[in-house]
Amino acid sequence: MEKRNGSTEAKDAIHRRDIDQEKWVHDSSVDYKGRVPLRASTGAWKASLFIIAIEFSERLSYFGIATSLILYLTRVIHQDIKTAAKSVNYWSGVTTLMPLLGGFLADAYLGRYSTVFISVIIYLLGLILLTLSWFVPSLKACEPGHLCQEPRKAHEVVFFLAIYLISIGTGGHKPSLESFGADQFDEDHPQERKMKMSFFNWWNFGLCCGLLLSVTVVVYVQDHVNWGAADILLAAVMAMSLVIFIIGRPFYRYRLPTGSPLTPMLQVLVAAIAKRNLPHPSDPSELYEVSKPEKAQGRLLCHTSNLKFLDKAAIVEGNESSTEKQINLWRLASVTKVEEMKLILNIIPIWLATLPFGICVAQSATFFIKQGTTLNRNVGGFLIPPASIYALAAIGMIISVTLYEKVLVPILRHTTGSERGINILQRIGIGMLFSVATMVAAAMVEHRRLAVVRQNPLTGSMSMSVFWLAPQFLIVGFGDGFTLVGLQEYFYDQVPDSMRSLGIALYLSVIGAANFLSSLMITAVDRLTEQHGGSWFGKDLNSSRLDKFYWLLAGMAAVNLIVYTLLARRYTYKNVQRSVAVADCYQGNDPSTLA
Repeated sequence: MEKRNGSTEAKDAIHRRDIDQEKWVHDSSVDYKGRVPLRASTGAWKASLFIIAIEFSERLSYFGIATSLILYLTRVIHQDIKTAAKSVNYWSGVTTLMPLLGGFLADAYLGRYSTVFISVIIYLLGLILLTLSWFVPSLKACEPGHLCQEPRKAHEVVFFLAIYLISIGTGGHKPSLESFGADQFDEDHPQERKMKMSFFNWWNFGLCCGLLLSVTVVVYVQDHVNWGAADILLAAVMAMSLVIFIIGRPFYRYRLPTGSPLTPMLQVLVAAIAKRNLPHPSDPSELYEVSKPEKAQGRLLCHTSNLKFLDKAAIVEGNESSTEKQINLWRLASVTKVEEMKLILNIIPIWLATLPFGICVAQSATFFIKQGTTLNRNVGGFLIPPASIYALAAIGMIISVTLYEKVLVPILRHTTGSERGINILQRIGIGMLFSVATMVAAAMVEHRRLAVVRQNPLTGSMSMSVFWLAPQFLIVGFGDGFTLVGLQEYFYDQVPDSMRSLGIALYLSVIGAANFLSSLMITAVDRLTEQHGGSWFGKDLNSSRLDKFYWLLAGMAAVNLIVYTLLARRYTYKNVQRSVAVADCYQGNDPSTLA
């Protein structure tokens, strides 16, 4: 009878825990009043749809500038094609590296909501300054009614100040907003965990819709009205996004900043070096770990067998206290802290291996668009703006993300029995294969274009339709739907819980570093080819050999894909303890792919 009563009480306790778990969110997040969030009224899609709408608005503004920047620099600032391409790459590089600072500040000190709010204000100031540079008489590029070969210095200064203010705004906005959106889903709740896997797909769907509208409507205004009118439109959209962000405040779940995430890693390294002469324990259970209730932020991680040197930081010496309040954090680290350090070290090779992909993507916003200016853009009497051809990349990504989410994932889930279908690194690798195909297609089309120019020196390549560029833009979009979305999910998921804004920043830094590397490659190839038969980068496209440059990038991306595949096969995924049982920990696999 006593056993039966005990069993009933245990079942009742589990039932009460399940009800509590269903009603409240216990993932260390809080609501806007600092309380434990109520699941029914906060987070999930009801909050993330606000955030996706803001991303739509911001990307509309960003791509309205980014896709037409090379045209502005060549037409208004009067830079040559090589200088303009490098200027775009430098700006894109800064814009996508600034999130490293913004993500760090969001995670450590400001919190994600506050960082987004401040960043949108800075972004809006940049757009207002950009608008003023076109309409204020003393800041205009040229005197009204006059043609000029060089713009006023004041215009150049204000223009570059404005676009780099936008870089700073993007630096805080991008990593904080995306990680803030993903934070709206509780990973310990089965339904919300599945929703979170879909979040990054629908986030990029919204992003692409903003991009599509940008390279059609905004670019049309730039081409057929003026740049200033487009700037007014972009500033209005950004102001509207700020209002939307504030309206959604009661529905959000918030993560409190946890201080510098770099300090615990330094503590692990110092402790491991201090104990370097100690023997490695044969049983991982002998290593120090905090108890589950003591872990205020984040989750406990399972021990892994790689990078064993760092495990020595978790060895408890005879004279050390294992009580958390009394331990010296520079002498003894928990298994979770050690594993978080391993996560960052594991990420570095993957980050490096994705740079060639980023270099290939960088060409779509520079040389690909400039190619469009040399082709026939007249369709039924309507002249397509050069930057609008980028819409094909957005369409390709929308198709790719939708097919992946609605067709591939359900099939793969049924086939493999896993929640994710395929693991994250496999998804990234598929997209990298598309990047090789992109550069091959681009090289073949450019070779054809140059042949037409040689045959018809007077008309050039105007006999070719701009839709010759469609294959390379569509393939770029298909690849982005796999690699860029995969990279977002990878860097958000595989960094420590306290570094998720910084994780999104690491994804963006791939594109940023790749833009700088693209500029360095252009400079290096320019100098080398100039010494051996003539530069591949002339004053204009018709005197250049971009086809050879594209073949070079295709070969580099193909070799890198082999290296990436080897790294991905050896990769050890982040493994979270969902219970205290040792059997809950798996070695080497992506836990979400396990049945």
